[in-house]
Amino acid sequence: MIATTYEKALELNLDPQVYGTFAEIGAGQETGNCFFRASGAAGLVAKTISAYDMTMSDAIYGHAERYVSAARLGSMLDHEYSILLERLGPKRGADTTFFSFCNTVRARGWKDNGECHGWLGIRFQMKPGDAPSDIILHVRLLDNRTIDQMEALGTIGVNLIHSAFRHRGHLLKFVESLVDNLVAGRVEVDLLKFTGHGYGFFDNRLCALQLVESGLTDATMFLPDGEVVQPAEALYHRPVLLLRGSFDPVMKVHLTMLDQSRGGFTASLDEKDRDKAIELCEISMHNLLRERRIDPVDFLDRADALQLLGKTVLVSRCAEFHRIAAFLNRCTNKPVGIVLSIGLLNELFKSKWSENLAGGLLESFGRLFKQGVTLHVFPWKNRRTGELVTAETFRAPEDSVHLYRHFLAHGRIVGVVCEDEALLGHTGRDVCRMITAGDETWRDLVPEVAWTMAKRHAQLRSS
Repeated sequence: MIATTYEKALELNLDPQVYGTFAEIGAGQETGNCFFRASGAAGLVAKTISAYDMTMSDAIYGHAERYVSAARLGSMLDHEYSILLERLGPKRGADTTFFSFCNTVRARGWKDNGECHGWLGIRFQMKPGDAPSDIILHVRLLDNRTIDQMEALGTIGVNLIHSAFRHRGHLLKFVESLVDNLVAGRVEVDLLKFTGHGYGFFDNRLCALQLVESGLTDATMFLPDGEVVQPAEALYHRPVLLLRGSFDPVMKVHLTMLDQSRGGFTASLDEKDRDKAIELCEISMHNLLRERRIDPVDFLDRADALQLLGKTVLVSRCAEFHRIAAFLNRCTNKPVGIVLSIGLLNELFKSKWSENLAGGLLESFGRLFKQGVTLHVFPWKNRRTGELVTAETFRAPEDSVHLYRHFLAHGRIVGVVCEDEALLGHTGRDVCRMITAGDETWRDLVPEVAWTMAKRHAQLRSS
C-alpha cells in the first residue's frame, strides 16, 4: 500500500541519519509544514525559511532575472546547502546525511489566472561525508484554488524528499511515487533531472521517457547535446516546426522533409521571429511500443541518431494531432507548423482520432487549427503506379472533400515540394528488409550517423 504523506514525513523524521533545511518561496512553506504536522520534526528539520520579498530574497540568494526558474532554484540550493555544511558539518557530519530542499513557485494569486508552476529540488548526500547529489523537477499546478495548489505542492515536496532517500536507485518507482496521494489532474511533472555525485553516467533522457510513459506529462524534450529542458521554457516566444515520425530508423527523407518545409514556414513568419524558430523531431510513445512495453535501448538509439544530426527531440504521448498542437500552443504564442507525410494526412480523416470528441471530425480539425497551426505536407509516391501524390492532388474522403479544399485554399495545409523523388521510394521497413537481405543500397537512404542504429533494429526485427 502507498504510505500517506504524513507517514512518509514521520518515517524520515524518525530516521536519525537524515537532517536538513527547507527554503520555500511562492506558495507558503507547505513541504516543511507536512513534516511539522507529522510530529518528530526536530529529528529532521534544522531550519525552514521563506523569503517572499524580492529585496530580501536577492539579499540572500543574489539578484534574479526570473524568480520562478531553474537558475533561481540553483542559487537557493547553493546557498542553503553550503550554510548547512558550514554550520553543522563539524558537529555531526560523520553520522548524518545532510540535505537541503528548495522550491520557487508561482501559485494562484489574487485575481490571477496565469500559469501556475514551480521548480523543486533537493541537494543531498547518499551517505555521510559524500559529495552532494541534486534532483530537480518542474511541476505545473493544475488546481483552480490556491489552497489546493499549496496542498499539492506540499505533497509532491514530501514525495520528492522521501524518494531521494528511498527510491533513488529505481527510476520507475521514483517517478511514480512523485504523485503518491495526488489524484490525476492535479499536477503535471514535465522535467526531472539527476546530477552530481553518483549520477555521472546517468542518462536523464530516460527520466524524460519515464515521465511520459508514467503519464505525469504529455511531452518532454531534450536538446541536441542531450540536456533535458522544460518545454515551455525552451519554446517560450519561439516559432516551432515539428516533424512527426517513427524514426525507425532515422532516414534521409526525414531530414529532407524538414529542410524543404523550413522555407515555406519561415517565409510566413515576421522577420524578427525567423532567427528564433526551432525545429523539433517528435518521437511518440505509440511508435516506441514493442510488445506492449517500451524498449529504452530502442528509444536511446533513435534519440542518439537525431541528436547527432543536430535535432532537438520531443517525446510525447499525444497520438492525436490536435493534442500535440494544443501542447505546443501552450508552450509558445508564436506560429506552429507540423510536417507530415501524405500517409499521416490521410490518417487525420479517420474517425478513430476524434471518436472521443462530441463534435467528431469537425471538432478535431477545429482544435488543431484553432491557434493558427499549419500542416506542411510532403508528397508520397505510389510504387506500383508511379503516381506522385501531393497536397494539391490528395483525394480526401468523399464526405470531407470540401473541408479539405477549404484548408488548402486558406493556407492551413501547405504542400511541400520534394526535390529528390528517389527518397520517396522506400520506408523504414524496407531499409530493415534490405539490411537483413544483405542489400547494401540501404546506406544511400540512411544518414551515416544512423547506420549502427538501423542495423541493430533490423536484427531485432528479424529475430
